[in-house]
Amino acid sequence: MAKNGKSGSKSVTVKQATLDLLRSFGIDRVFGNPGSTELPFLSDWPDDIDYVLALQEASAVGMADGYAQATRNAGFVNLHSAAGVGNALGNIYTAHRNQTPIVITAGQQARSILPLQAFLYAERASEFPRPYVKYSVEPARPEDVPAAIARAYYTAMQPPCGPTFVSIPIDDWAHACAPVEARKVSREIGPEPEAMKALVTALGSAKHPALVVGPGVDRAGAVDLMVRVAEKAKASVWVSPFSARCSFPERHPQFAGFLHASPAQLSDALREHDLVVVIGAPVFTFHVEGHAAIFDGGATIFQITDDPDAAAVTPVGTSIVATMKPALSLLLDLLPESKRATPKGRTLPPAPQAADPLPVEFLLHSLLKAMPEGASLVEEVPSHRPAMQKFMPMRGQDSFYTMASGGLGYSLPAAVGMALGKPKQRTVCLIGDGSAMYSIQALWTAAQRKLPLTVVVINNSGYGAMRSFSQVMQVRNVPGLELPGIDFVRLAEGMGCHAVRVSKAAELGEALKRGMAFEGTSLVEVVVDSAVPVLYGQKH
Repeated sequence: MAKNGKSGSKSVTVKQATLDLLRSFGIDRVFGNPGSTELPFLSDWPDDIDYVLALQEASAVGMADGYAQATRNAGFVNLHSAAGVGNALGNIYTAHRNQTPIVITAGQQARSILPLQAFLYAERASEFPRPYVKYSVEPARPEDVPAAIARAYYTAMQPPCGPTFVSIPIDDWAHACAPVEARKVSREIGPEPEAMKALVTALGSAKHPALVVGPGVDRAGAVDLMVRVAEKAKASVWVSPFSARCSFPERHPQFAGFLHASPAQLSDALREHDLVVVIGAPVFTFHVEGHAAIFDGGATIFQITDDPDAAAVTPVGTSIVATMKPALSLLLDLLPESKRATPKGRTLPPAPQAADPLPVEFLLHSLLKAMPEGASLVEEVPSHRPAMQKFMPMRGQDSFYTMASGGLGYSLPAAVGMALGKPKQRTVCLIGDGSAMYSIQALWTAAQRKLPLTVVVINNSGYGAMRSFSQVMQVRNVPGLELPGIDFVRLAEGMGCHAVRVSKAAELGEALKRGMAFEGTSLVEVVVDSAVPVLYGQKH
């Protein structure tokens, strides 16, 4: 008789049961950096599951994040004990903020010597990554490990997605257990019909409605649905602050632009709208203080989110908890064709002119022209994001990825994972010099595998975002903002990458063209004007 969801068939080892589960879940890659407590799991590794070696644990998690987003299935990570989890915590937090499904396992010392506080043991291991994992456990018995990994997978994949964690003692893998059969767990949640009817009524009576789209739309593969809803509603479309994905084509005639993470500037951008519908995003993500006039009652606010926590913290209006596809499909069905005039979208600026020192705007414009059709952009240039939003309009579904956490060191390994998950397309990583140094070793993994990846490093010899904030906050003489003397070409070549350095506008186009066409991983370091960008035009 089966117990606890386990079949009554012949017993297998914990390791075999786990590998069979991974196959059943469609997990064909494991990302990690091996240590002694993981060796029993890694011994006699099977040919049908690819072990992706990262040279540092944060990079392993970042790669798994990018791969999970590319494949829309959970990434699987194997970390080395407490020390490895500690190294990985920054990107675990980013995976939490990105709502990326990842199952993280970590080795633990043998159960027999845990009471002696053995070398490499983790005390209260399941508490270490909390609260940034959805589920965390060190199973009470070895035979419970496969069921714990199955639960971790189902939980990671359930919207809102996110990382989960299982700590596994070194001697558990050889124990006998019953195999665990993979199950089907549905993931879509439909909206409450009456709430959707109220939203449709509000859209019908609004004079100037706005749709604010967030990363949840692209994560759900629902960008085409979003476009159809916007066109039928004849509403302006804005992007939510700090959106980590592209959920609406940025050349669409109804695309209005990007909302600031400043309460005053966001409120000012939305002041003409009498109805604001936030879809797949919080209401709202702010970065600086200030008065949010948007909450004063001048506009009616609705929200559609798959995250009950995001709904719970929304300060005003009506929140509808549902996944994107059923919610947008029902909205599209219920909406009548609007008689409003189609709103005008933003006007793109003219193409920037070449100059020396090289303006970052010219670089971004040139990069967009050089990127092949269907390429994905993974970005970590926080100081240049406003310029990127002006001069690199993204096409929509699966075109753009960045970190939602604000933590550096994510995008380079994430681009490696993205390239693994999209081997027939070019992945482009656009990254700052400061950001790149957090996880530069990810280049080695890309070079070893000859991945179709082009890394463009914007070198302004410092932390540009911090320079800007120093001006906004009116603070002076801040140490640690300058980064002179880093040679990214030598760093890349030392890890097996093709690399070139550009400091003149006349050299840029050809260098980018070669970098995009290179069979394998290529790095283009671009030395740009070090002028301080303005991230927030007003101090609020």
